Amino acid sequence: MSPSTFLMQSSINLMPLQSYSLGGLTMASSSGLDGQAALIHNPDSEQSKSKEEEHGSRSGSDNMEGGSGEEQDPEQPPRKKRYNRHSAHQIQHMESFFRECPHPDEKHRQELSKALGLTPRQVKFWFQNRRTQLKSQQERQENSHLRAENELLKTENITMREAIKNVSCPTCGGPSSLGEMSFDEQQLRIENARLREELDRISSIAARYFGRPPPLASLPPGPSSSLELAVGGGFSLHPVGSSGEIVPGPSVADVALRLGGTSDIEKPMLIELAVTSLEELHRMCRSEEPLWIKCGDGSEVLNYDEYLNQFPRGIGPRPLGLKTEVTRETGLVIMNSMALVDGLMDANKLMEMFPSIISKAATVEILSPGMGGTRDGALQLMYAELQVLTPLVQGREIFFLRYCKQTVDKSWIVVDVSVDTLRDNPLPSLLGCRRRPSGCLVQDMPNGYAQVTWVEHVEADDRSINRMYRPLVNSGLAFGARRWLATLKRHCDSMASLLATNIPTRELGVIPSPEGRRGMLRLAQKMMLTFCANVSASSSNSWYNIPNCGDEKVRVMTRDNPGNGVVLCAATSMWLAFPRQQVFDFLRDERFRGEWDVLASGPVQEMCHIAKGQHPGNSVSLLRVNASNPNQNNVLFVQESSTDASGSLIVYAPLDFSSLNMVLQGEDPSTVMIIPSGFVILPDGSENRMAGLLLTEGIGMENQPSGGGSLLTVSFQIAVSHVPSSGRLNLESVNTVGNVIISTVQHIKAALQQGDF
Repeated sequence: MSPSTFLMQSSINLMPLQSYSLGGLTMASSSGLDGQAALIHNPDSEQSKSKEEEHGSRSGSDNMEGGSGEEQDPEQPPRKKRYNRHSAHQIQHMESFFRECPHPDEKHRQELSKALGLTPRQVKFWFQNRRTQLKSQQERQENSHLRAENELLKTENITMREAIKNVSCPTCGGPSSLGEMSFDEQQLRIENARLREELDRISSIAARYFGRPPPLASLPPGPSSSLELAVGGGFSLHPVGSSGEIVPGPSVADVALRLGGTSDIEKPMLIELAVTSLEELHRMCRSEEPLWIKCGDGSEVLNYDEYLNQFPRGIGPRPLGLKTEVTRETGLVIMNSMALVDGLMDANKLMEMFPSIISKAATVEILSPGMGGTRDGALQLMYAELQVLTPLVQGREIFFLRYCKQTVDKSWIVVDVSVDTLRDNPLPSLLGCRRRPSGCLVQDMPNGYAQVTWVEHVEADDRSINRMYRPLVNSGLAFGARRWLATLKRHCDSMASLLATNIPTRELGVIPSPEGRRGMLRLAQKMMLTFCANVSASSSNSWYNIPNCGDEKVRVMTRDNPGNGVVLCAATSMWLAFPRQQVFDFLRDERFRGEWDVLASGPVQEMCHIAKGQHPGNSVSLLRVNASNPNQNNVLFVQESSTDASGSLIVYAPLDFSSLNMVLQGEDPSTVMIIPSGFVILPDGSENRMAGLLLTEGIGMENQPSGGGSLLTVSFQIAVSHVPSSGRLNLESVNTVGNVIISTVQHIKAALQQGDF
């Protein structure tokens, strides 16, 4: 039986925790988890067993009999102890099972004892002693390796001593006299030379793997500060947040996606970490007071003292400089638990479900695929980068273990936990964001919905967050549970709209068939994914400041255009003294588009409207700009607007008539080239002061700013089809997109201040 099967057969039952230690990593385990291995055997706990069990087998290879456990008469000679050795068949069978599962549970021991004709106690002690024997063998191998290294150092020492005897004078080439220096000085010089060689060797390794700078003499000449391969034309663009002083170390992605999987020593540690984290998350989802404290407005915050009391060890102490963020949210989604869990365990589906939160995701290694064709017991290492849709908030990279399990009440739990503590001295990049046991509990409801309880427990470094977005991050709406659950609800509503069959006739409009409707929804989904991937400060995007843009700080970057040339992206973020809902209603209404769209040449008409969920703001529209000049052609736009508790999005892109006809005929829209622009409208964080969404250490609710403004990010993209052979864009292209951004912002501010809508 494999360790994965061992995982998949475990079940959840909340019981008091017991503390365990494995390889320097402290775990918490519960006796209520069926299938979990006992890591440490305490012989004292067996004193309550019957005498017959006490006189059973005491080792994995010998069974000692004849002892009664009582004091014998000193006048009588001691009885000779008899040993009952296991047969070769028994040992071979247990050895084979040990290679697959070194920690059998009570059920496995019972099965082995029946199959081999042994008592469960004999099987238990055999596995105990076999683990001890394996550990001793490993220690002996390590000792042999250290002795070999020691002998090598001795040989090098002797070689250096012999070299000293034949030292020649660098001036005349004759023998050099060492009598002028003391013996201690000779030893210091030798040690100094050895240390210098060792330092050079370590520096070379560090420069390649740990990001430390090599000696200055070996640094290649650096490139100019302008974006030479993307932007040029006589002015310099400086990367946002880049100092250029040191060579950057490996990112979390470099560490997570490196070649080579986990070792045999690490896999048992990962299994124990997954089971322990699953139980912690289960209790975090199910528990109420005193772990979660109810506030007067109905919200709740985590009692951190009680958390530390119930889970004293976890994945270790919080690293210096990180702040704790803990949130919990519960709601209903229109999706069954099996489909939801399958999406959460698939990296590609995960990005489709959360495009505004996850910029990158990858499955690093599958340790267990699940049982019986389901995700029950699935265990895998994953990498992801979380984002906020603005160039001003750096993404959070995490390397984590994801474990999925179905409980005894048919609920599903998907838990994530960072693996930065798997090895000693983890890289600093792994400690920028740590994910303590987080995830969701999913339970099917009778009406076809699923109830989801989401918990986010993160330790992150927020010192580099822009001050304008700091209240949003502290409120919990940037990376907290409310945003995850709200985004999941919106995705489920979109999928329900895509698969709907009873479509009202009035909703079709100019769309001839349900297949054309589904094609429009898929095109809008592609547009939204492209927009979200090119507006944040993820590690894939390199933003550059455009100088001389006045009060609006415009940033630009380039990306490849699948058709021809490149796409120039520009974005700027600002605070508006208007509520988020007011800004959203103004920007999504086609009747007011002419007040802010500087490129619109006439009135805008909505040709079709496809609802996505019950909220009227969640929809896909086909817009037509009727040109006021008869010499100009009418322009078509596909637009998607979406809103939830965490923020709002309005994304649009021009569409030519040939592409529209192809989509309306139900053909695959993946071949349609689409260049989206749009708006991201987020709450400024102050409106959630009374929501009680977050416990952030050092930042109390009373310190949150007052007011109810919004954070607006304007993003505009244009295709540059003719790129010079040098690879540089001219100044005109950069100024054009910058001027469009600035003019659009000015029109939006003027219209909102007038309030004529």
